[in-house]
Amino acid sequence: MDEILIGSVLASTLRVSTPLLLCALAGLVAERSGVVDIGLEGKMLFAAFAAAAAASVSHSTGWGMLAAIAVACSISLIHGFACVTHRGDQVVSGVALNMVAAGLTVVLGIAWFQQGGQTPPVAADLRLTGLIPAWSELDGAVADLGPWLGAVIGHGLLSHNILVYLAFALVAGVWFFLERTKPGLRLRAVGENPAMVDAAGVSVPRLRYAALMINGLLCGLAGSYLVLAQNAAFSPNMTAGRGYIALAAMIFGKWRPLPTMFACLLFGFLDAVAIRMQGAHLPAGLGGAEIPVQLIQALPYLLTVVLLAGFIGQALAPKALGRPYVKER
Repeated sequence: MDEILIGSVLASTLRVSTPLLLCALAGLVAERSGVVDIGLEGKMLFAAFAAAAAASVSHSTGWGMLAAIAVACSISLIHGFACVTHRGDQVVSGVALNMVAAGLTVVLGIAWFQQGGQTPPVAADLRLTGLIPAWSELDGAVADLGPWLGAVIGHGLLSHNILVYLAFALVAGVWFFLERTKPGLRLRAVGENPAMVDAAGVSVPRLRYAALMINGLLCGLAGSYLVLAQNAAFSPNMTAGRGYIALAAMIFGKWRPLPTMFACLLFGFLDAVAIRMQGAHLPAGLGGAEIPVQLIQALPYLLTVVLLAGFIGQALAPKALGRPYVKER
């Protein structure tokens, strides 16, 4: 019984953490270049809608993912146009994108599909499945590998789709890019001292736009995961605050990929435990009443806030974060 519980919680943790991790890495790349990105929630929501709409209409998983990436990159370009080119307030721009996404996806869904803002369900054969489909079910993994190996390794770790493993591989990829490559070092430098980068003959706006394109790519993958792997169709506000949680995870990780990954895993674990707690009752000494589902669903968010507030310590943001760069004449 213990191995079944461990395997189930581990599998749920990885599934829930994946869109958070992709979104947090997107925010990390943008903010290391000096661009505040409050609009992660809106980009992921736009990408989820685009993936669901394109996949259901074209009957192609590839077109769905491409549409999600294209839309998220377009939103990043709009953010860059407002904040990098015209030096607008980056926080206001991000909040505006979130508000537009919450409303426009519903309006387009009603206009195109007449289903109350939802899209048609993505066909089962278009959805992303586990690399070893038989192990996606706990019984299949246990039958092939035995109780412990099947539950923990087979179902818990090896039953996921390609985007789950790609998200965790990208943690190493983003770290290597930022720490060991010349473009990554320049991107970090433009978030700390853009005047020095400009003096070296490197375009500050070009670097920030490049960071926003990477940001859009990762947000597109996060949004497409929500509808092609986690849910069957788009529904209004289906991101449910994940963009803000990803932003908190990035700050908790102090703008570094590996700690950011652990922060996302923490929220995923708390969410997985909350799912297991639904239907739980208070101890008999406290009346034995059933714990409200709404309270259990709010626990991961509440505990994340408490843990981030209590253990984050001093988080030093990039020095030029949120500051529009004005070239000196």
